[in-house]
Amino acid sequence: MSLSAVRVSARSGESQRAKWLTIGVFLLPALALFLTFVVYPVISAARYSLYKWDGLQPLTDFVGTKNYETAFASDLFIHSIQNNFLIIALSLTIQIPFSLMLATLLNRRFPGRAVFRLLFFLPYVLSEAITGIIFLLMLQPSGSDDYFTALMKNFGLGGFVQDWLGDTTFVMVTLFVVISWKYFGFHMIILLAGLQGIPREIEEAAFIDGAGRWQAFRHVTLPLLGPTLRVSVFLSMIGAVQLFDMVWVMTRGGPLDATDTMAVSLFYAGYIDHHVGYGSAMAVILFLFGLVLSLAYLRFVLRRDVEGAVTAFNA
Repeated sequence: MSLSAVRVSARSGESQRAKWLTIGVFLLPALALFLTFVVYPVISAARYSLYKWDGLQPLTDFVGTKNYETAFASDLFIHSIQNNFLIIALSLTIQIPFSLMLATLLNRRFPGRAVFRLLFFLPYVLSEAITGIIFLLMLQPSGSDDYFTALMKNFGLGGFVQDWLGDTTFVMVTLFVVISWKYFGFHMIILLAGLQGIPREIEEAAFIDGAGRWQAFRHVTLPLLGPTLRVSVFLSMIGAVQLFDMVWVMTRGGPLDATDTMAVSLFYAGYIDHHVGYGSAMAVILFLFGLVLSLAYLRFVLRRDVEGAVTAFNA
């Protein structure tokens, strides 16, 4: 090997080392935060879940998997899991289609559409706690009637008035309406971005071929919007699994545990009742539930989208 080839090889090796060093320097802060605030808490929760512990005394009362057995034998915890599934089902059948309808309407050209986009997206900017407080104040009776009750009576709808947060039959519906009000703008913006990435010429070609507006949307626009729609569905499911702040602020899981979710149940067990070991077991179950749901969705639903992105990147 000639001297020049040796020098080129040495410079190439130094360049590779410098490249990996730069990557490591940029990744180190994010990796440190991830290990500190994600990995370490998960490992700690898994450890605490094997003990009967109140959070104050030393970890000495080892109970193995008893906390997990107690959780799965608890009607209250099973009910909280069912509530999470109910919110997921309502989100996929009502919230996402509603967001898609608005995104389709706002994708058309008409005066003032930017204002409507802003107004519909604004609720997402509010935190869950602030949103919960706002609706709690409007739905709680103050004097004779709450805000919504008085409004319905003024429009002649007094016969439909309910105890929105006190009736176990209607409280989940009320809670879901508030959740949808908070998040429909977020999904609308995601879907609107996907719609704007679809060339208008494709839809116009469908119209030229004799397709109606609904046929063009169903057979042309919707399949092309599939990757964006699948991401929106995934985010909706994960958000429903982790739901806590809004439920806690508005109902604290009540009335009569009607709005308990997995996160609310573990908060009650770990921080209110001081059964930290039992609450940690619930937290681990919640983590594994979200992990399995994410991996299954990635494997069976998002696989084609991810493989397409990786192929395009490698090309």
